[in-house]
Amino acid sequence: MSSAANPASASAQSPLEAELAAVLVNALNLEMTPESIDPTIPLYGDGLGLDSIDILEVALEISRRYGFQLRSDDERNKQIFESLRSLAAHVEQNRTTA
Repeated sequence: MSSAANPASASAQSPLEAELAAVLVNALNLEMTPESIDPTIPLYGDGLGLDSIDILEVALEISRRYGFQLRSDDERNKQIFESLRSLAAHVEQNRTTA
């Protein structure tokens, strides 16, 4: 994990971003608080440091919680999982549960 999760530099999270940050922390057992995740940093690589297996775990949890499928063969995955903010926007557009 990098210092990109520094709360002093974090952009404010929307309620859905905060909820998804908690999903990330809990599903992946991250050693940080959900509030410390900057919603604009990349989820992959140098940002939050997630890899493809982490993203798969998060996708499964989001599918379960929000009632829609995130497919591994979706060509938009790079954009969907670009940041917490982009993931939240996708969930907001596609969720079938509150």
